[in-house]
Amino acid sequence: MVEITLLGGLVGGLVATSVMTIFMMALGDDSPPPTALFWSKSVGDEGPESYMMQGMALHMFYGVVAGVILAVALPAVGFGDVTLVTALGIGLAFGFVLFVGAAIFWMNVVLALDPEPKQVGAFLLFHLIYGAVLGGVLGAGVV
Repeated sequence: MVEITLLGGLVGGLVATSVMTIFMMALGDDSPPPTALFWSKSVGDEGPESYMMQGMALHMFYGVVAGVILAVALPAVGFGDVTLVTALGIGLAFGFVLFVGAAIFWMNVVLALDPEPKQVGAFLLFHLIYGAVLGGVLGAGVV
């Protein structure tokens, strides 16, 4: 059993988002990420393809914050000490919850997107990868 730490959530969120991004770049369709579209609509005055770096930085920020949120929430609900397997399961569940929130709220409500089923499937896969890596880092007690 390892103790869940805030530093673990920070590092886990950073590593998980980095791994997720690698998969997005390798398996994605080369379109700008939803965060670039969000930046374009909220801050910029050009199309999302002009804000790839800002979108990726925003996505990295979201991922780190989500890792910290999970690291704070787990001890609060009685999971302060976990095994690697438990942390992986929690991480996958958390990735799914993030997918649902991102798909329903961000993509549909905020960005008014209607993604194709293939895009939704990839979006789910990327969030499950994030959750598995985050859970792995937290459960391994690396930091």
